[in-house]
Formats: sequence, structure tokens, C-alpha cells
Amino acid sequence: MNILETKGLYHDFSKLQVLFDVNLQVKEGERHAVIGPNGAGKTTLFNVITGTYHPSRGKVFFKGKEVTGARPHEMTRLGMGRSFQITSTFGRLTAFQNIRLAILSKKGIRFQFFRKVDNMSAITEETDQVLKRINLDRERNIPASMLSYGKHRALEISLALATDPDLVMLDEPTAGMSKDETHYAVQLIRRLTEGKTLVIIEHDMDVVFSLADRITVLHYGQILATGSPVEIRENQAVKDAYLGALEV
Repeated sequence: MNILETKGLYHDFSKLQVLFDVNLQVKEGERHAVIGPNGAGKTTLFNVITGTYHPSRGKVFFKGKEVTGARPHEMTRLGMGRSFQITSTFGRLTAFQNIRLAILSKKGIRFQFFRKVDNMSAITEETDQVLKRINLDRERNIPASMLSYGKHRALEISLALATDPDLVMLDEPTAGMSKDETHYAVQLIRRLTEGKTLVIIEHDMDVVFSLADRITVLHYGQILATGSPVEIRENQAVKDAYLGALEV
């Protein structure tokens, strides 16, 4: 069963076409990577799927229901979590406060009740459990802006997962990380997305081939190929367009 599907998706910016007839299928429970050169339309595709952009043409389906044009907060409530290419935590808030915000959102608790939130022991306990899972319990009271880059990205990944989504969409989660930070992030992603569906944009091919069950290659806004890691490695058109240059 496909948990996510796009049909005939197009998107343009001021008549500059970025996506061309994109038909993407993501199976429930799989880890699906979207790869391609810079400018291929990967983040634009994420933005259309998650409701940040409205497609010029085409449809988006989530859990079998058409959600084309639904707003990001509506997609979150339907069970979709998303991280961004650029870190998007609240820098002045602590790691604990960032996670707590996401949990409050999941539970539908309105922001005007924040003054009472310190008395919500269940919320506090759940927040601390999340921090332990991502090994940030020692940084509980440190502002997000003061975390190391790797831990900052780990916090952002956990924010995408704190709402307990069925589908997790991560945009370049290891961008800018050292080798050790990348290894930690991959292990974290693998552990936190167990039993969920993952769609990930990633340039690091070691990360892609270690995580993905299936891979879709975007090239100039079109899907060039979709298949298993082995099929993508052996696809000559993919090698010519992308992988060959990366010496994968």
C-alpha cells in the first residue's frame, strides 16, 4: 500500500518550470530516498507534498486521501512530520523547550496555556523521554543555538518525530556534518524511524545506500528512475546523469 503518492505533479516559479509530471509512490513502512543534483527539484517536491507550496498542476495523496494544497499544520495533524534543509529550531529556547513545543502541538494544547505547562507532569515526562532517546538529556537546559552542529541537527530531526508521525520527511539531515556526526545521525534516524515510513533527501550516497529500501532519482525536475539501491547503482542513465560524477 502506498502511504504517499503524487500524480502528474508540476510546479513553477514565475513560469520557470521546476517539477515536470512527477509521479512518486512511497510504500508504507519503507525508507525512501530522493536524490539528484543541485537544482533537480528535490526540496521543491518536499515543499509541495507538505503544503508549503501549492502545485501548478497535479495531485498529492496521503494515506489514500487527496491532500493537494493542504497547509503544513494540516499535514502535521494528518500524520506527516518534516525537517528542513536549514535548521529550524527555536534558537533561544532550550532543547527541552523545543521538544516540549512539538509535543504540545501533537496534543493540540494551545499556546496561550504555556504559563501552566510547567505543571503538566505528563508533558514533562514525555519530553524528557524524547531527550534521552536522542542522547540530549545532558543538554536539556542548553539553548538550541548553543548546541554543537551535530546535536542541533539531531534536535531538529527529533522535532520532526516528536508529533509521532506515520510519515517522516527529512531534508538533508546530515548536511554539513563531520564523519562521526553523520554516523551518529544515521544511527539515530534508523532507530527513531523504526516502524514508520521515511522519505529522505540526501546528497551523501553512503547515507542513502545504508538507509534506503528504495531510491527515486530526480533530474531537471523529472523522475529519472526509481528502484532498489542495487537497481539504482546499476542504472546506466542514473550513472550518466548523477552517480558517475559522484564515483559511487
